[in-house]
Parts: sequence; structure tokens; C-alpha cells
Amino acid sequence: MGANNNLSVSGIEALQKLIDGNKRFMTGKLALKDTGGTRRGNLVKGQKPFAVIIACSDSRVPPELIFDQALGDLFIVRTAGNVVDPIAVGSVEYAVEHLLAPLVVVMGHDYCGAVKAAVDGGEAPGSINTIIAKLMPSVEKAKATGATGHDLYELATDENIKKTVEELQESPIIKHFLEGKKITLKGAKYFLKTGEVVFD
Repeated sequence: MGANNNLSVSGIEALQKLIDGNKRFMTGKLALKDTGGTRRGNLVKGQKPFAVIIACSDSRVPPELIFDQALGDLFIVRTAGNVVDPIAVGSVEYAVEHLLAPLVVVMGHDYCGAVKAAVDGGEAPGSINTIIAKLMPSVEKAKATGATGHDLYELATDENIKKTVEELQESPIIKHFLEGKKITLKGAKYFLKTGEVVFD
């Protein structure tokens, strides 16, 4: 597949690799992956991931498996609720500027516990409150539509994906690469039961 060489892969081609990999994951027809000593040795020399994935920390949402990719293919940033702070944004900036990854994907998922906690309210001890506070603008936007129950949770999740994409666009480095058409930035949502990732 040549997934280890991102220099010849455009953002659109990288996106297609993710779509194809997700189809393999959904059908259970996974590609053979080289995880042997030679592959690991080559990766010691450096990494060339073809995509950056900002995903939720949820144990049910592992990007490498969902997209059926191998060692060195994806640069992953995971936080509860797939929210970003300066450290997460800096990680994405590093992958874009120094590793030349041509694709950045913000991937939320249905039945997100962090979003549910933000919608439901209540006490959030310790630093968990920082995550909830980050999610609240998306929750308020979703509530303003009049949605309730599961629809509210999912709408808040969708709004949060959009908000995270917008926050990344505010980064001067990411903005520069977007304006130069050197990267593609997409929002996406993973569905736990089907295993499907739907891109915006």
C-alpha cells in the first residue's frame, strides 16, 4: 500500500486510504500488516504517517483498528470527548509541519460518555471539569434546537466535532497549511455498532 510514504500521498488519497481501511474493518477482511523486526527497524529511522486522527480516548474507538492501518501509518491524538487544548493542537501542528501528514481528521463517535456527562450535568470532580467545560458550548448549541434524549446527545456530539475542527482552523500553522492546500481537514463520526466512520 505504501502507507509509510506520505510524501507522495495527497489529502484526498489519504482520506481514501482511511475509507478503504474502514470498509475492511467493517467486513472483517483485514489487510495483512508487517509488524516484524524489519518494519520496526525502519520506523526507528523516522515516521511518515499519512494521516492525523484526533479521537476520543474511549476504549471502544481505537483508530488504528477502525481504519485497519499498520505501525507508523497514523499519528493519533486522543482525549476524552475528542476535545483539544494547546497541547493537543501542538501535537497536530507537529504532525502537519514536521511529519508532513497531508490529512487531519477529527473523529467523534456515538454514545460518547464525555458528551453525555456534559449534557446531563452534575458534579465533575478534578480535571474532568475541564473536559466538561470544553464540551459545554456544543451542548448549549444542541440544546437550543429543542432536541432531547438520545437525539440531544448525538447532536451535541456532532456540534463538538465541528467545534474541534474550527479550533484547529484557528491555529496559525494549520491555517497556513490549509491555505496552501497542503493538508485536508475533515470531521468524522464513528458508529459503535456498525463500525462505520462517516466523514463530513
